Amino acid sequence: MGVVNITPDSFSDGGKFLERDQAIAHARQLAEEGAHIVDIGGESTRPGAAPVSEAEELQRVIPVLEQLPHLCVSVDTRRPAVMRAALAAGASMVNDVQALQAPGALDAVMESKCAVCLMHMKGEPATMQREPYYDDVVREVRAFLHERLQACRAAGIGDERLVIDPGFGFGKTVEHNLTLLAHLEEFRDLGAPLLAGLSRKSTLGKLTGRPVDERLAGSLTMALLALQGGATILRVHDVKETCDVIAVWEQLRQA
Repeated sequence: MGVVNITPDSFSDGGKFLERDQAIAHARQLAEEGAHIVDIGGESTRPGAAPVSEAEELQRVIPVLEQLPHLCVSVDTRRPAVMRAALAAGASMVNDVQALQAPGALDAVMESKCAVCLMHMKGEPATMQREPYYDDVVREVRAFLHERLQACRAAGIGDERLVIDPGFGFGKTVEHNLTLLAHLEEFRDLGAPLLAGLSRKSTLGKLTGRPVDERLAGSLTMALLALQGGATILRVHDVKETCDVIAVWEQLRQA
């Protein structure tokens, strides 16, 4: 899954793809480099980010989505109105940092055939990194994802449509993120494919001391560790390089 941030303030590439033509071109480039899914979003959910209006999010996302009819596109949004508009415009997946908890979110996706990614986030983007605390981060994140899967199933969303994401960096310290990564296999029995989004995140900056544009090596290491832990979707900025990691890992498994 390749990332396209149609925002001025995303942590990694804020503003770089805010213009419509740039976002469209980048999405196509990621697909050419090997991304099976292109994840586009019009609202930054980085730590400390302020929300944008629904109208602004729609204005950023829908015109780009409409120009990508031949790609498998995921829309990164937590707003039911944006979900509905994106699905009408041809999106294949809804990637929701709030795991369809917003009023109307379940209804927005129930009748479609889209895939849905349910992510764990503690708090809101603006405040989630202010001393997040867990008694047992793996147990608590796993219990939340189990509950959201059950809510989706009760609403008639089939297992073949569901994906889960422990939400690395969303209301979690470096230690929380490393603990989740080390115990990723404990999420596999929830009965849904596992998405991992670790690319370029601040945890890597704290571990390596590298600024965001120098975190490729760390990102690729995290990708490999996530694969080993059972992740089946990697949400990344550096698609071409991550595809190389996957190719080597798959050959080793076959050997």
